[in-house]
Amino acid sequence: MTDPTCKACQGGWPREDHFIADLGLSKAYLHEDQFFPGWTVVAFKRHATELFHLAPTERIQLMEEVNLIAQVVAQAYEARKINYELLGNQLPHIHWHIIPRLANDPAPLEPVWRVQHEPLLRSGPDLRNTVQRLQQAIQKAR
Repeated sequence: MTDPTCKACQGGWPREDHFIADLGLSKAYLHEDQFFPGWTVVAFKRHATELFHLAPTERIQLMEEVNLIAQVVAQAYEARKINYELLGNQLPHIHWHIIPRLANDPAPLEPVWRVQHEPLLRSGPDLRNTVQRLQQAIQKAR
């Protein structure tokens, strides 16, 4: 099921050139803003806005997919901690933000949403190399 008004359902977000992996019920993408290196998004493939809209088996599988990406990102970026965000206020479609918090984190006690910064956008070879690095790490973890 898709929602014709939903950017995630219509392919407007996340960006396809940031695609990392099809995980089964969800897909992983590198977040556009890499001010926090390794920030990744896991987006549910079909339209749903709340976890309680999912069948119990879907919730379990989705959490395993989120866990896989968190583990891969934590290892790839040597994260001290992983932040998990499932908000949906701006985009009401189930998607998790997986945010590694690193040793050189500019604001280790703040949520990323509160850290004032210019977005750090990756493109070209830099984007492709980052995506490939995470794709290879997922292949090793599976």
